[in-house]
Amino acid sequence: MDLQISTPITLPSGLVLPNRLVKAAMAEAMAGSSTEYLPNDAMKRSYSVWADAGWGMILTGNVQVDTKYLGQPGDTSIIDNEAKQLESWKAWAKACKGPKGSTPAIVQLNHPGRQSPLGAGTKGLFAKNVAPSAIPLVLGPGLLAKLASAIVMGTPREMTVADIEEVVAHFARAAKLSADAGFDGIELHAAHGYLLAQFLSPKSNKRTDAYGGSPVKAAKIVVDIIRAAREVTPKGFTIGIKFNSVDHQSESALKDCIEQIEVIREAGIDFLEVSGGTYEDPVMIDGGKAFAEKSDRTKAREAFFLEFAKAIRHKFLDLPLMVTGGFRTRQGMEAAVAEGGCDFVGIGRPAVLNPSLPNNIVFNKEVKDEDARLYVKKVQVPWIAKVIAPGVGAGAESAWYGAQIPKMAQL
Repeated sequence: MDLQISTPITLPSGLVLPNRLVKAAMAEAMAGSSTEYLPNDAMKRSYSVWADAGWGMILTGNVQVDTKYLGQPGDTSIIDNEAKQLESWKAWAKACKGPKGSTPAIVQLNHPGRQSPLGAGTKGLFAKNVAPSAIPLVLGPGLLAKLASAIVMGTPREMTVADIEEVVAHFARAAKLSADAGFDGIELHAAHGYLLAQFLSPKSNKRTDAYGGSPVKAAKIVVDIIRAAREVTPKGFTIGIKFNSVDHQSESALKDCIEQIEVIREAGIDFLEVSGGTYEDPVMIDGGKAFAEKSDRTKAREAFFLEFAKAIRHKFLDLPLMVTGGFRTRQGMEAAVAEGGCDFVGIGRPAVLNPSLPNNIVFNKEVKDEDARLYVKKVQVPWIAKVIAPGVGAGAESAWYGAQIPKMAQL
């Protein structure tokens, strides 16, 4: 079985991935105030399972760079006690890199911005979230969704230049900690509506200063973070960034996105991750039956995801591209890489249900192509969550998968 996805790839930083399968980032919710925002022992054991399972690279769940603003109460975050954090993170990095210390491990860094819910973080119940502009998050259409948004997230305050510079410093500090602890690099989370995505989007960034008003200016905070991180990390340290196609669903938005990636690439990134849809062409896989059963809205989103990934690939041929979303077969993953659609693929939810799927399924020569499939579980979301807001329902499904990660520690 001669597979392109089983071959190594070298990133511009010099980091070598032994194969093209990446365990994508998923929030673990195994830290928070009860562990002083440090990964607990079960979380480290869970990562040790992934690290010894044949993955080409391990991406951690998002780590918040400021304890004041968390994406959820159980997030891992950067704390003031540097010595204590370094000791904990060294053990975490060792777990992520496996028994031989050879599995590439990357920390995903994040700041939720206006998406920090009530009670998550140390900011206090009455303190406002921060964002590029004072535009509230709306979880969905309808009165209930608006009410839930107002209660859970509130209206953020517009960040001052000093606020922005502080966030840049937080990211740089987190990058240095990652390097000192033994991780191979970081990934900046600029997707899913979090702070960096908020700056990049004209829908949430209405600034007219150096940090907004044009696509390139809107990307300044990201460029500043990359440059600051480079200054405090050693040569060969890997820096990637994650984008989501859902954030750029129009020709003009795609054009703006490409402008932003241009300046971000020039600042010095080693890979770009794109997520947001199903990459495998359903017509190619099953004759279109699955595609026909999907709603027009879903089909439109997934078709755009394909076009988005192709446009990025065409424009940035020399930038290693990771595509995450919807990979469910060995054949689909192989086609994506072999045909040049991407350089490596990210696997999220199936990696929780079957942590050893690279060794047991994808690279197992005894498993035939027609049987080499990855599985997910259909999660029953409470009806009230769907009624209140679609965003809440989607979050409940993600939370279910996150809750399965601690169970891996028992394997």
